[in-house]
Amino acid sequence: MNRLSDFICHRCGKCCLADFIVYVTHEEMERWRRERRNDILAMIEQESAVWMGDHLISSDDGHYLHGCPFLTWEGDHSFCAIYNTRPQVCRDYQPGSSELCPQFK
Repeated sequence: MNRLSDFICHRCGKCCLADFIVYVTHEEMERWRRERRNDILAMIEQESAVWMGDHLISSDDGHYLHGCPFLTWEGDHSFCAIYNTRPQVCRDYQPGSSELCPQFK
């Protein structure tokens, strides 16, 4: 039987399809202010998402959101543009722990 700690991230980006902005804490906002991460703060203030059954849309203009705005791609794998200062919800995520992950059983 596999434990979650046995799974290695394959950088498919599927876990980043959730709206991490919903899970950002006040403490993280304060940390980004101290770090002068205006890029992150502006994105959080600008992007307000609404769940529409099977996908997220912008509550401002209705455009389709394709997951975390800091998810970027290099060839066939993803990476986090804010990895070193990513929110706790992202730090705590374990590959295979949710249905978003192809390794989920």
